[in-house]
Amino acid sequence: MTGTSTPAPTSFLGRSGWAFAANALTVLRVFLAPALALLVLERNPWWVTFWVGAVAALTDFLDGRFARRSAPTTLGAFLDPLADKAVVIVGGFALVAVGRFGWLPIVLITLREVGMTVYRSGLARRSVSVPARTSAKYKTMFQGLALLAAICPLFDGFLWLADVLLWFAVAFTYFTAAQYAIDGRNL
Repeated sequence: MTGTSTPAPTSFLGRSGWAFAANALTVLRVFLAPALALLVLERNPWWVTFWVGAVAALTDFLDGRFARRSAPTTLGAFLDPLADKAVVIVGGFALVAVGRFGWLPIVLITLREVGMTVYRSGLARRSVSVPARTSAKYKTMFQGLALLAAICPLFDGFLWLADVLLWFAVAFTYFTAAQYAIDGRNL
């Protein structure tokens, strides 16, 4: 199996400032997801919306860096993937609602994300833990890039670029799902 092995969480909140900072950034990202969607739906100035999206992406990057400096926490292990999914799915459907994206790629991403959550929860009930993969971080990054391209004012005349990025993210999203399915079967 090729991927990164994530150590088991050691405590709910962690004992270090790094763990606290990582968890705080993850919680912030949970709250940024609906804020981003509201900005998209209200068609606020796209630069404002873009920067809120960029801050959400930055919190994902930074919380990962901070979390690696401390022991994993139960809160972080639960909230980080939830925050990622919230930003992508809620933001994606808001972009569908305003006509920046078609519904099919967002539905495909949503189905994969929900399906993978159910799959991993089922394995966890049998005390099987599938370690996080590096490719899953790239998947989230590609999804985020597609969303940012859709709201970046510099790309207003080139929305096809956001569509290309989104379809690439869909393909990569399903590639990582296949990796996890193989990993789960091997465990």
